[in-house]
Amino acid sequence: MATIHSVEISWEDLLGAFTSGQPDKAYYLDRLTGEIFFIPSTTDNNEVRQQIRNNGERFLEIPPFDYRSERQILTEFIEQISDMELRNLLSSSLSGKKPYGKIEDILSFYPTEEERFALLKDQFLSKRLKSWMEENNLFTADSVLQGIKHA
Repeated sequence: MATIHSVEISWEDLLGAFTSGQPDKAYYLDRLTGEIFFIPSTTDNNEVRQQIRNNGERFLEIPPFDYRSERQILTEFIEQISDMELRNLLSSSLSGKKPYGKIEDILSFYPTEEERFALLKDQFLSKRLKSWMEENNLFTADSVLQGIKHA
């Protein structure tokens, strides 16, 4: 019989680890304590890595936010833009055509679109994080309470 272990996990810390995108750090969630920590990928501390490997059920590696995910969000966002000039500018920037520019810098001149992009990115990441939690049998208090209401 499986037992339920209740632990508090900081959504903000988990989302921060999920969105870090730093290739020099590997983030982990300790299922027992709810702690989120990272290990520098350049570290020679094999003892810590061995402890994580030996306790595979306890420690979950948090997948990094990668370039492919960023492109997916940007592509979806660009398709929704009605201003053709902005749409073409962002599409060119995304594909690496001149004039080059960072998406964030371009959007800083379009505050409404900048806000919409931030919202779309937050929604994408929240959905991705919730899916990851479900895949790893981690449930939020809300989902547990909903399950009780429907039982």
